Order: sequence, then C-alpha cells, then structure tokens
Amino acid sequence: MGHDAFMDPFGRKTHFLLYEICILAIGSCGAVTITVPNKVILGTAGQPLLLPANYTTGTKDQNIQITWTFQSPSSGSMLLVTAINNTLTPDMEHGHRFFLSPPSASLLINPVELRDDGEYTLKVTVSGVKVASASRQLTVLVNVPVSKPVVRSDPAWGAVEYVDNATFTCTVNKGTKVIYQWLKDGKPLKPSSRHIFSSDNKMLFISPVLKDDLSNYTCVARNPISMNESEPIAPNIYYGPYDLMVKSEPRFKVREGVFAAGKGEPVWFKCSANSNPPNVYSWFQKADNKTTPIQWGPVLKIRSEKVPEKADYMCCVYNNITGKREETQFTFILSATGQERQKQKGSSLHSLGIIVGLSLALVVCILFYFLLRRYFPRKVIKEELYHRSPADYIQARQVSEEQEPPMDDYGIYEFVAVPESAEFQQVRPEKLRTVYDIIRVPEVHSTVYEVICHSPKTS
Repeated sequence: MGHDAFMDPFGRKTHFLLYEICILAIGSCGAVTITVPNKVILGTAGQPLLLPANYTTGTKDQNIQITWTFQSPSSGSMLLVTAINNTLTPDMEHGHRFFLSPPSASLLINPVELRDDGEYTLKVTVSGVKVASASRQLTVLVNVPVSKPVVRSDPAWGAVEYVDNATFTCTVNKGTKVIYQWLKDGKPLKPSSRHIFSSDNKMLFISPVLKDDLSNYTCVARNPISMNESEPIAPNIYYGPYDLMVKSEPRFKVREGVFAAGKGEPVWFKCSANSNPPNVYSWFQKADNKTTPIQWGPVLKIRSEKVPEKADYMCCVYNNITGKREETQFTFILSATGQERQKQKGSSLHSLGIIVGLSLALVVCILFYFLLRRYFPRKVIKEELYHRSPADYIQARQVSEEQEPPMDDYGIYEFVAVPESAEFQQVRPEKLRTVYDIIRVPEVHSTVYEVICHSPKTS
C-alpha cells in the first residue's frame, strides 16, 4: 500500500492508506450511527411530509456532511440537498420543496407530490483526524385519499329470480392504489359459484339472482392512508309467490283446510303469499261440480245464509312479472254449531245481567239497613225527649222504685246525647232526691242524658 494522496470532500489531501484503514476500522476512526423510526413512510399528496432521522458520532472536533438523494424507476437517481456543518447547499432543481436544517438530518418535503414516491438515501460523513460515514435508506409512499365510493346496480329496474343476472360496480372519484371489498349486510362477501368478482374487485356479478340475494350491499374502498364506504344498495329482485296460506277466525277452524260456521254468521277468509311484486288474488267456489269465480282481492267475505251447506273454495295468486301461479283449496261447512253458539252467547249475557242486577240490589239493601241503624234510632229518641214533660220523668222514677226491685236494674244501658230543650230548665234540682235518679237537669246549655234499659230476657 502506497502513500498516494487524494483530495477529500472537504478539500484536504489525505493519504489513501489512512482513509482505507478508517473505512475498514470505523471503531478506531470515530463511528457514525444513523437511526430512523420507520423504514416506510406514508405521505398524503398536497401535505407536508417529514422524513425523521438522527445520527451520532464518536468524536467532538469534526466536520459533518449530510446528503439526501432520491431514486425512483421513473426519474432515476438525483441529489436533493447537501449540507456541510451549518452550510446548506440545496439542489437548484428541487431545492424549493426539500428542506434541511443542520445539524438535524431530518428532511422536510413541503408539499409532497405523487412523483416523490420512491427510495430516499441519507448519508452522513464525519471528518476529523480521520473520515467515517454511514447511510440509511427509506421508502416513501405517496397517496391521494379515496373519496366516498358509489355503487351502481345493473339492471336498474330489477332482475327476475332464477332468470336474470345482476351486476354491481363500485367507483371512486379520487384515490390512488385503491383496493375494493364487498360487504353483504355488513359482513365480507366471499366468492362462490354465483358470486364472482372482477380482477380488481370493482365489480360483483351474481348469476342467477335468488330471493336470498335480497340484502344491503356496500363497497369499501381503501388505500394505505384512507378508507371509505359507500351507501348501502339493495337489488330489486322479483320472486314468488311463496308460502301461500288461507286463514280465518280460530273459532271457525275445524281442522287444517276445513272451516265451519252456523247459518247467519258472518265469515271472512284472508289469502296471503310472499311475492314481489304483490300478487293478484282471485277466489273461486266449487259446488255441484261447478267452479265459479266469485271475487277479486285478498279477503273473501261469505254470507253464510246464502251459501250451500258444504262447498269448496279456492284462492289463486298470480305474479304478473315472474309469471308464476299458486293456489290453495279449503272446505266450508254450514252447521248448527254456529247457531247454538249464538244462543249460548245470548243466554250467557242474559244470566250475567240478572246476576249483576241482584248483586246491585243486595248492596243497596245492605247500605240502606246500615243507614237506618245509624240515623233512625237517634231521631226517634230525640223526638221523645223533646216532647216529654218533666213530670213524666219523676213519675217514671217513682213507678220504677215501687214496682221493681233493685236487682231489676241490672241490664245493658245505652246513653244517647241530645241537646237540652228549653222546658227542662223549669225543673228544680231539689225535686230529684236521690243519687239513683236517672234524670239530671243540667245547667243552661248543657246536655241531657236518658238511660234506656235493655234487660235480658229470662227463660
């Protein structure tokens, strides 16, 4: 190895032997370490984008050169910006969008454009007594956010079950690197023998359509920086009729397909079937080996007094788009059961009325009895007290003492309070001689008490 000299990037001659040793033994020459948070950085077109990077060196007194280069398949390799220490040397062609602020090694692109998609290389060179360098590469992916997808259905008027096919197409006005996905009722739709996707997933083919395909379909469009979902769309599928049935009031049903009612009872029947568009309904009567059309519409009303004792009825449904037709038949029988049911109903109502009337009468009588017990005795006693003279009270006491022994005073006494009459004040208290007098003349505005003896009857 010779001692030939060369001009280093900083304008100084350096022996080739020394430079070669430093490159091979970075640890002894002051190592350079570059760190970046992510190797892939996503950018949004029209927005600023920062390529973060940090570096460390092993020595203090040194010169530092930072260089960013760009490479892409369309534009090749180019120098973007370089800085020696704090002196920035931007590229004349690209320097208006690429910014570097030494000593930081981070690169700012403002604004980032779709053509900035590619590989970026950062190189840091340190020169002191010796020279060392290191480099790192980053990948930048620039995208335009996707707009809200729009789904179009074909044919727009609808498709007939088992006959027609349906096609859904998903489109977006804006967006790059868009990936499409189809959802059925909010769940990912997988390919099947009837569900086929185009190579880019923008189109969904259903062949042939069935009633089960009646659902809400949505298209999800996404790219590395955004995602958007379309409004749901439901295909118009013509099908049916299915699940044809006839029903009436439960009381008329005897068994499956047989109904019975009494003469004079109003009877109705309703025919229904699942279909799109709605079916056309028609009713026929079969009696005496004749089939007669009797009515249009889903509901049939029968006047039982004007029908045969036994007749067969038929409901026919027809879908005028699918061209399919279904029919069902049932038997209607006139019986005495309906008349007896009406009589029993009237008898039950009559009996209920009688019971309610008797109950009300009994309640009124009981109330009247308690009212008499509560108020009538008081009125009688008051009337007797107001019309009895003072002499009658004294005479009643004397007769009681002469004819009845003291033991006869035993009994149950009821005290009735009434207001004092004005004539009681004329009786002087000295005429009532003993404490056993049962009449006490109180002072003015007092109350007079009368004792009524209810003596137990002796057997």
